[in-house]
Amino acid sequence: MPVKQVVGSSSLPRGATKLPRVSEGVLKALWSIRNLSKNTQRTYSKNLRRLAREADLNDTREVEAFVFDLDVSNSYRNALFDAYSHYCKANEIDWNRPKVKEESKPIKIPTEENIDKIISSATQKYSTVFHLSKHGLRPDEISKIRLRDLDLKKGTLEVRTSKMGKSRTLKLSTETVDLLREFVNNNEFTDIDKELFASSKTIRGTWRKYRKRAFNKFKDAELLKIRLYDLRHWFGTMTYIKTRDIFHVKYQMGHRNIESTLHYMHVAKGLQDYSDEYTVKVALSLEEFTNLLENGFEYISDYYDNKILRKRK
Repeated sequence: MPVKQVVGSSSLPRGATKLPRVSEGVLKALWSIRNLSKNTQRTYSKNLRRLAREADLNDTREVEAFVFDLDVSNSYRNALFDAYSHYCKANEIDWNRPKVKEESKPIKIPTEENIDKIISSATQKYSTVFHLSKHGLRPDEISKIRLRDLDLKKGTLEVRTSKMGKSRTLKLSTETVDLLREFVNNNEFTDIDKELFASSKTIRGTWRKYRKRAFNKFKDAELLKIRLYDLRHWFGTMTYIKTRDIFHVKYQMGHRNIESTLHYMHVAKGLQDYSDEYTVKVALSLEEFTNLLENGFEYISDYYDNKILRKRK
């Protein structure tokens, strides 16, 4: 006997979720950002949907009025405007985006000793992942690494980015290369285009897991304050301290704008002005000197035929 459908009732199967309607304009905007990371797409989609519920997206003044009337931080206002700018561009809407000054938050740089305490609590796989984070890689960039991107003989990595950043080639430390070589050999990877690591969400969650494990082992509350992204900040700051070359740091970090890189110059100056806790080493040979430089030590001076170096604890 055929089932009679009641007019106005849903024809979806029982238990199915009915998705809210999405305007053609929003779909155009989402299509325009399809090459960004999944996390970024989700954030923009969420913010666009909120704006669409509360304002006419084709009326820029109405959107601005809604955003400025919200009792939120300027950082969140900018996030909403970021999403809306993609909508305007995709739908050919002229809009002069208002400037919203964000509250500046100081960058906190953890010590390498504390970073390594957390990494030492991880498995071999995630020790490899977190050593890549110490080279300034974003979690999303790590999740995209393929065998094709690695040259373990030269010790280099081609970093592909989707976060409005720039692709770059990084020289990896000897320790990181050894970890990668062991990881690749143990897993017997053969597909050079297959991504080697987990998603960025999984990587961040796993960092929190091993951070807690390290806290339980070392009983040091400072460990709980270290976010995975702080390893990127640490790399940027230490690279500037070693090289004094802001454009080199910009390239290493994959920044499109020098303004983002200048933060590390200011942080580095603060560290040198207020921190006198250093580990000092003496290099007796060229090999030792090179190895210390690769491991973050800064050359200070000569002493007879030897080199004196230091690194912040």
